[in-house]
Amino acid sequence: MLTKRKKIIILVGMVGLLVVTGWLNIMLNTWGIGKNNDDTPTGGSQLNFFEQFRIDRIATMDQTRMHLETIVNNPASTPEAVESALAEIENLAKVFNQEVALETIIKALGFSDVAVTNALVNLTVMVQAEEISQEQSDKILHAVVSETNRDPIDVRLLTI
Repeated sequence: MLTKRKKIIILVGMVGLLVVTGWLNIMLNTWGIGKNNDDTPTGGSQLNFFEQFRIDRIATMDQTRMHLETIVNNPASTPEAVESALAEIENLAKVFNQEVALETIIKALGFSDVAVTNALVNLTVMVQAEEISQEQSDKILHAVVSETNRDPIDVRLLTI
């Protein structure tokens, strides 16, 4: 049986994998790896970074939720494990809803596409733009801080 500490480590590991997947996707797109000479992606996939990010985020969230539901539905689980799993399911939904809400708010500021990751330490906002002005950056930061009560130092802003 998994202890509470092991379950938390597994959950943090899954969130870490999601962040690494997003980072690798950004880097591979930036470096041009996986593209033909005409800048079209190889393999016939026409998904852009933001579409793929959303698909990956939902898949990771579903896997995590299924794992937690397995703990809840297992008759061998201790009451503490069930309570912890239920709390994690609730937290997972809260984080997902907050990320989607932030994406919507930032899109309303005039950006064509946005992706947000709300990790334990940092909140990362990725916007589709070549570059952004200081005023746009301030608006995004204000929206994130007012919505999440995060310290501005913990907010990362990337252009894609």
